[in-house]
Amino acid sequence: MTATIIDGAAIAAGIREALTRQVEDMIGRGLLPHLAVILVGDNSASASYVRSKVSAGEQTGVKVVIHRIEADPDPAQTQRRIRDRIDLLNADLDVHGIILQLPVPEGVDSDALLDRIDPLKDVDGLHPTNQGRILQGRERYLPATPHGVQQLLVRSGADPNGKHVVIVGRSRLVGMPLAAMLAQKRQGANATVTVCHTNTTDLPTITKSADILVAATGRPNTITADMVRAGATVIDVGVNRVDDATRKRGYRLVGDVDFDAVSAVAGAITPVPGGVGPMTVAMLLNNVTRAARISQQR
Repeated sequence: MTATIIDGAAIAAGIREALTRQVEDMIGRGLLPHLAVILVGDNSASASYVRSKVSAGEQTGVKVVIHRIEADPDPAQTQRRIRDRIDLLNADLDVHGIILQLPVPEGVDSDALLDRIDPLKDVDGLHPTNQGRILQGRERYLPATPHGVQQLLVRSGADPNGKHVVIVGRSRLVGMPLAAMLAQKRQGANATVTVCHTNTTDLPTITKSADILVAATGRPNTITADMVRAGATVIDVGVNRVDDATRKRGYRLVGDVDFDAVSAVAGAITPVPGGVGPMTVAMLLNNVTRAARISQQR
């Protein structure tokens, strides 16, 4: 068996095309969706992620502005700088969405800063208010990566309805909100969900029971072929850099799944790159346009 490749880049392009038409209509009515991205320090991976957001914003017409914050040797000073910028952006009526690009420098309390973002502008869906609404099925903004995973499943013909979904990874960025979303009794969900992690006893037995297996551990090649049921759909959320002297930049990107081996077993699989990543950016922009519409109701 050779797995069907789920082309996240192509699906994301279709979503961005639809968003472009929405944004054009909004601009015609005098409303320009505006995302503010706070980038702290000089983390090269974070800078790369932010550039992809700017590029996608340019394609769809969403205004994306980077707010660079210099990291101070004193974490408390860095904390104050970020806090003050968040307060300014919260008060700016022209800004509809705010994201704090993670990770922040060591010693900075990211939880306190995320809590400070206005929940109506929290387009990453990380504020406790917004995460709590997901559990109740009354979501305001769905976190971009979990929403991207859900849309990949639905749009590739792997509807979770009635399926057993196993999620390996319990982060509040991906694993936990995705579990809450897919367990809801609604279209595009209605699954039986099991959440595991890398310390789960006899993990392969559980993962092999999955109709849909989502890997979100942040560890290269965590999921191997012997952990996957034949014909299962495998969604790889991981993006990991591994050294590769044959590449010009000295590294290559791999997921949490042993792609080549698992592709011989699974029925469908997402690649890295080109799978979940483009969907994350597309769903973030979707949240920004939603936030702009919500701003008109205040």
